[in-house]
Amino acid sequence: MKVYIDLFLAFLKMGFFAIGGGYAMLPLIREEVIGHSWMNSAELINFLAVSESTPGSMSVNMATYVGLKAAGAPGLLSAVAGVMFPSFAIMLLIAINYDRFIKNKTISYCLEGLKPVVVGMIASAIISVGKDVFFPEGEDIVFGAASPYISLLIFAVCLMMNHFKKGPILIIAVSALLGIFVGVFLHR
Repeated sequence: MKVYIDLFLAFLKMGFFAIGGGYAMLPLIREEVIGHSWMNSAELINFLAVSESTPGSMSVNMATYVGLKAAGAPGLLSAVAGVMFPSFAIMLLIAINYDRFIKNKTISYCLEGLKPVVVGMIASAIISVGKDVFFPEGEDIVFGAASPYISLLIFAVCLMMNHFKKGPILIIAVSALLGIFVGVFLHR
């Protein structure tokens, strides 16, 4: 029973305090999930890739996977309820009081002040995930166990996004195919 409460409370905290979407939530997700030993760093990175490739919000996808892995179907329900409740409650309050919120200068200033925090949290997520991808298990060598092909893959995805103006579906599909190619054919 304790694991269900822990899952609910951990994802409730993530839902309330991680403003800015899934990437802004990554530092908090990482702290809670690894801190409770629900999964290790490598599993978290792998699921991050899966979460970005599947429909739905990253936070709900993460809650689903972590809850299921930690405590089966009841754990899944606990984690998803925890992460969804804050958004539901906040949106309900905003909808009820929309006219007052839209005209309130204090709320406007508060939202402006949160923008740099969101950017910082996303940068923190990039650094922590990047460190685990490029320097697994604390290796000192640049790109440790990760091959230079990963760098080429990242470069190709950035080119597609910025130069060719391709949509995210194509980028995800091409990245997945390149990852499969590198994993299957180049790392035998």
